[in-house]
Amino acid sequence: MAFFYKRSVLILLSVLLFLAVSALAGFLYWKKMLAAPLPIQNSVIFELQKGAGVNQALRALKREGILEHRWPLRLWLKLYPQKYVLRAGEYRIPKGINAHALLDILTSGKPVQYQITLPEGLSFKEVLALLQQQAKLDVRTHDMKTGDIMQAAAGKDYRDLHPEGQFFPDTYQFHKGVTDLHILKTAYSKMQQVLKEEWDQADQKKLPYKSAYDALIMASIVEKETGVPDERARIAGVFVTRLQKKMRLQTDPTVIYGLGERFKGNLTRTHLKEKTAYNTYRINGLPPTPIAMPGRGAIHAALNPEKDGSLYFVAKGDGSHVFSRTLAAHNRAVREYQIYKRKQNYQSSPDRAEQ
Repeated sequence: MAFFYKRSVLILLSVLLFLAVSALAGFLYWKKMLAAPLPIQNSVIFELQKGAGVNQALRALKREGILEHRWPLRLWLKLYPQKYVLRAGEYRIPKGINAHALLDILTSGKPVQYQITLPEGLSFKEVLALLQQQAKLDVRTHDMKTGDIMQAAAGKDYRDLHPEGQFFPDTYQFHKGVTDLHILKTAYSKMQQVLKEEWDQADQKKLPYKSAYDALIMASIVEKETGVPDERARIAGVFVTRLQKKMRLQTDPTVIYGLGERFKGNLTRTHLKEKTAYNTYRINGLPPTPIAMPGRGAIHAALNPEKDGSLYFVAKGDGSHVFSRTLAAHNRAVREYQIYKRKQNYQSSPDRAEQ
């Protein structure tokens, strides 16, 4: 009887030992799987869909070859369900990381960042077109009216605000799913901030502006007139001097803006004689709105003009200008640089209509 009892005990101990060894081996194998590098040869982008649960996420990871086996992570997440909250979004998964690091990425809430640059000098229409080309943005503006866009960007009290020039040219970061309206709202706020900073620092009593908005209009003209940073203040100086002398601005970019889609690349004398709200050869003072998005440099120049007595300038053909104090000197410069047949007349020479 004792023999059979001892034998049963030995068998039980053997079974328990076997189970313990198997459990330890299984545990070590599980830990090894969690610590092993993921089976990807290069960095990949993985999108965790909104509302996806753990099982859906693991299936997607395996389907895309990021995980070889699902069970190690499934077991880990069952043991620590409160520690890991998966967050929807696109994530960059670098090669060489293990399952633990993968979980840290998917629960970080730090998705892949993209960027879009809105260059200086774009019109509102061009800004919308650029935003609508971004595949990673959630584009909402396609079928929206301008007033609805302005309300979304600036608030309900600004539905009737003309959109031109109201968005700051800069590089903006975003992740997939962010709306183009969010970018516009950010750009609008940035423009208000920059304009206020520059306006508050300017000697407003020496300027012919009734408001910061007038300065924004001038800045947009300066932005379209020259791509040479060192010339901005001098260009602004010419226009400010002309305003103070009650002279017309006579600047081609405003005429072109007023023509809209009718402008085909060749500005004619007929265009210069046409009466529009933006034809500064025909109207006194500033046009009613900005004509483009000015950057900080152009805004600063409009509020800090370099007044050296120049009343005229003409494009040299290389992006820079010749400045003149008298019409006679200006006309000589025009004749000298007429050999540069500009393909597009985006850079004007004031008093062109008088030539």
